Amino acid sequence: MGKLDFIYKRQSIRKYKNIRVPREDIMELIKAATYAPSPKHQQNWHFVVIENRDLINEMADIVSRSHDRLAEMAKNESDRELYLKLKKYYILFKDAPALIIVYGKPYDMIEYKILKEGGADEETLKDILAPQSDAQAIGAAVENFLLGAAAMGYGTCYMTGPTHAKREIEELVGFNKGGYSLMAMITLGIPDDKVPQQPARKPLEEVVTIIE
Repeated sequence: MGKLDFIYKRQSIRKYKNIRVPREDIMELIKAATYAPSPKHQQNWHFVVIENRDLINEMADIVSRSHDRLAEMAKNESDRELYLKLKKYYILFKDAPALIIVYGKPYDMIEYKILKEGGADEETLKDILAPQSDAQAIGAAVENFLLGAAAMGYGTCYMTGPTHAKREIEELVGFNKGGYSLMAMITLGIPDDKVPQQPARKPLEEVVTIIE
């Protein structure tokens, strides 16, 4: 076994066995998620675990209706058809034994405050926000969760597509914590026996530049 196999074995799983994930395993994975780095250690995340099938199905209905509405807004038929074909991927969370909704809050950036109060122009303010530090922290936490799940033999899928219906989902779930909003979802379960082959990655020489 290679040193990094726990990374290479992770892949997006979209079909699961109908087997409940023990609560203690879910909590262990969330604990791993909270060990991710975050800007100025603000830990701007919150995790809502949903196992209620009726609630998950209602969320899927919300996303499905929102998806259809967006498809009807397409200016040409090819875009509409393409978007409708993607719908099954946006609602696949309905078949997962557990669904984790990841909420986040904006990063309190002292640099932005100093620049704004100092009269910085809009372009400078836009540049300081461009790295989206708050979203990067959420992504790091999610990745910890995904890698931990793979190491424990579980499958996951990191989803942001359903967030086009985030306001309706937030209202349905009813989680309220000042400043927090829905950022992503993670499906979790035991993978189906037929796990698809991982898609190929770009060659390293295409994505790496070394400056000596």
